[in-house]
Amino acid sequence: MLNKFREAKQLEIESLRKDFMEGRIPAMYQGERPSFTEAIRSKGPGAIIAEFKPASPSKGVLRTDLDPMEVAETYAKNGAAAISVLTEHKYFKGTPDFLFMMNGPGLPLLRKDFIFDPLQVAMTASSPASAVLLIARMCDDAAHLKQLIDIARMPGLAPVVEIFDQADLDRAREAGADIIQVNNRDLDTLTTTLDQGRRFIKQKRDGELWICASGVSTRAQVEEMASLGFDAVLIGTSLMEADDPGAKLAELAGVK
Repeated sequence: MLNKFREAKQLEIESLRKDFMEGRIPAMYQGERPSFTEAIRSKGPGAIIAEFKPASPSKGVLRTDLDPMEVAETYAKNGAAAISVLTEHKYFKGTPDFLFMMNGPGLPLLRKDFIFDPLQVAMTASSPASAVLLIARMCDDAAHLKQLIDIARMPGLAPVVEIFDQADLDRAREAGADIIQVNNRDLDTLTTTLDQGRRFIKQKRDGELWICASGVSTRAQVEEMASLGFDAVLIGTSLMEADDPGAKLAELAGVK
């Protein structure tokens, strides 16, 4: 699964490299970049990172009728601590433009994409994103992941390192990650189980921020993950599929 995502990013990376070689380096974003970590801690444990994704590989197109700017306002008004923004085009129908379109309410934005090249991190730094997703197993080794983490931190981006198994967590720790996102999805079957999060949260260390991602769709599940020690829960599909995403978010966040 991740290999096909990697292949889908090759043209983008080649274009970024060409621009870089020709001196077209994206300027760093000069506006305010609200703290992703502080926003999560202020509403955690169990803070909601509300996701905007028009499509997914497992379910296809989810929504075509939502305006990103309106969604950002809706999420801000209904209890989200931060917004996860899908920018991958082929499988998720996203675009980096969403980061600029959803910046209005001032919530921290997490750029969610398949990022494994330093120039992709540099491009993220040219946007209003406050955090960037780095998938541990998409990196060649811990040194590769550490390079991306270090580059992200320089302009003030919070590197969120996603893990699927113990080897991923070991690599994340070796690379110096302090924000760990546990993905509850099995990459071979695309099924999800919260047992993944329940198992891994036992290894949380002092000073780390942990996020539970995939498979959460009820307030009871949010409360359980919070009680186990997750600082935040990232929720996407259940919001995208809801008739009223704002009402669903308020329910999940416990503000309704």
